[in-house]
Amino acid sequence: MRVREPRPASFWPLAIVFALFVLFMYGPMAVIFVLSFQGPEGGLTFPMRGVSLHWFRQLAEGLGTVDIAAALRRSLGLGLAVMACTVVFSVLAGLAFRKKLAGAGTLFYVVVASLIMPSIIVSLGIGLEFRLLDTGIKALLERMGWQDQLDNYGTALGLFTSALGAHLTWTLPFGLLIMFAVFNRFNPAYEEAARDLGATPWQTFRHVVLPLIAPSVVGIGMFGFTLSWDEIARTSQAIGDVNTLPLELQGLTSTVTTPAIYALGTVTTVVSFVVIGVALALGGALSRRKGTA
Repeated sequence: MRVREPRPASFWPLAIVFALFVLFMYGPMAVIFVLSFQGPEGGLTFPMRGVSLHWFRQLAEGLGTVDIAAALRRSLGLGLAVMACTVVFSVLAGLAFRKKLAGAGTLFYVVVASLIMPSIIVSLGIGLEFRLLDTGIKALLERMGWQDQLDNYGTALGLFTSALGAHLTWTLPFGLLIMFAVFNRFNPAYEEAARDLGATPWQTFRHVVLPLIAPSVVGIGMFGFTLSWDEIARTSQAIGDVNTLPLELQGLTSTVTTPAIYALGTVTTVVSFVVIGVALALGGALSRRKGTA
């Protein structure tokens, strides 16, 4: 019969601290979720005045001049692009760093340095960089005598140019660190066995390496999307004349005084949880498949 050991005296104080931390972290999210279901006469605070989907319907109809649907599409498109680029570049970089590279240490620190740089400074730098690029492009068009192209030229700042690059400065270091952790414990004997059986490097990667690292690749994709989906500071100065959903949400906090702002926060949070759930389910399925292979 198994005897249950008594809990140490430090258990309950630490449990209380942990419970307070969880409440502090998820409490605001729960409050916003509940208040987003206020009735038509409801306000931004408790007590609740009815329960309805009124503010979600108002959100679908639009909040003044703000096109929430367009901002949502922009955020989804940018998040998917960041996810794809983060996965591809992280896997390729992880494979490259398995070899002995001249200056590999310096290159690594250059890549991860963006994690310690203030996000707004990164955004300002990227915005300035692209404005200088605009100046150079305009000067080149003028020198070439292409007046029509010069008159129609706007800016290189945009969703899939400067904003994409700004988000990758945030997501790629995380992806690279995950790949380093994966390949540090990867057994090269699997690849050697595949080569002994006549597999080409591509076949070895496709049929041996990729299935083994697939759960981690899914995790990188999840990080890439969710970090991009919620990003504000690195987007603010680098996106040009359009806004993503988080930027619109930030702007609405000072103008919208109804629970519609809570409804928007609930929608964005649900999207994040759906992505995380899909990633966890897919990662678990791949892990089980790898275990039974």
